[in-house]
Amino acid sequence: MIQRFIELGEGYSDIYELLELAKANKHRLSHFIAFHTVKDEKMVASLAIVLTPTNPGNFQPLYICREGIPNPAEKPNKRYEMFVDLAKSLEKQVITLEVKPSTMFGETHLYYQHLIGILRMNRYIPPMQ
Repeated sequence: MIQRFIELGEGYSDIYELLELAKANKHRLSHFIAFHTVKDEKMVASLAIVLTPTNPGNFQPLYICREGIPNPAEKPNKRYEMFVDLAKSLEKQVITLEVKPSTMFGETHLYYQHLIGILRMNRYIPPMQ
């Protein structure tokens, strides 16, 4: 199975695309995830949705808006609220995880591999086959 993060942006206007992807793929929607971190001394969140793997192809996309949304614990904001509200309306819970910032990794690809490892370890996505 191939599991890959697809970055839409940092969560400014692209958060609306993430929400539309969740609505359009509600039959494949597996999880709503908020990755919380501290980047450049600011508390931020990356918001992601996980879809079930394709059949055929066994490709599992994880769409993400990376580290551009203020953490609501520090600064409540409409973008995060919209994400939570959509999860509720689709009868899903937002999974919240504390992670290292992407700046700790030499490449974005390595950061995403780290997140995939965390998601596999917590059994939010299937293990490597």
